[in-house]
Amino acid sequence: MSNESSTSKQIEELKRVSQTLAFNGTLSQYSHYSQHNNCDMRFAIYLPPHATGAGIEGKLENVPVIYWLSGLSCTDENFMQKAGALKMAAQLGIAIVAPDTSPRGEDVPDDPDKAYDFGLGAGFYLNATQPPFDRNYQMYDYILKELIPAVEASFAVSSKKAISGHSMGGHGALTIGLRNPEVFTSISAFSPICNPVECPWGIKAFTHYLGDNTDTWTMYDASHLIKKANIKTPILIDQGADDSFLKSELKPESLLKAALINDYTIQLNMRPGYDHSYYFISSFIEEHIVFHAQFLQAV
Repeated sequence: MSNESSTSKQIEELKRVSQTLAFNGTLSQYSHYSQHNNCDMRFAIYLPPHATGAGIEGKLENVPVIYWLSGLSCTDENFMQKAGALKMAAQLGIAIVAPDTSPRGEDVPDDPDKAYDFGLGAGFYLNATQPPFDRNYQMYDYILKELIPAVEASFAVSSKKAISGHSMGGHGALTIGLRNPEVFTSISAFSPICNPVECPWGIKAFTHYLGDNTDTWTMYDASHLIKKANIKTPILIDQGADDSFLKSELKPESLLKAALINDYTIQLNMRPGYDHSYYFISSFIEEHIVFHAQFLQAV
């Protein structure tokens, strides 16, 4: 089956699960069968008034998109419900798409101990190569080859897009953005896992998903990728200084050191008193949307 026909089949199978109004735009959930993850997947999409015909003079416009990748144990719902991003997205005319964080279903393998940091809810936005996870855990390809084409073909959005995320999703945003600079205008993250090959969360996930050859791990590690980035996509990171995971799991200092090797400038804001929660994200999410808007709306 060709890529074109595969995408068309997938688009035909988009099923709306829910829809509600928010700031004169629409927040919806859709499900569809994923050819890469071999299971049903769900995503949420916020379309601002400009993209629904409820904008200025009732004109329907194709709007740019921010793809948001959530963290460990989250679904497509957490960001849309807790981040407080929709008001600014509506004002600036930007859509937001939030996929689920992993494949799900009775036949999808999980952590044997049901731990939150691996398996269901913890796909790490990579393509697994080790059985039994390689059949379902293909989140990297799912984002780039299924979700984005489906959104662009099915909704009033343009081809301009940025990527952002939190924690494990911040890792996903950095790695996917750095590996695909021609796709995304800008990258941002809250509390990202910056050097997963050197932290417990990353070591556990990469061992099970990718195997023991640590050379293959670096393609999903922002601190390694940024050293050889030829195109220097703008990056904004916010990190809570009182985040309990800061030293053991997140390691933003590793990313900064790696960036210096390549003369790659990163805007990193250390926020005193803030932790790892959505209270932190909601405090600064509007700054991230404005950051992306300057690149998404550039002529």
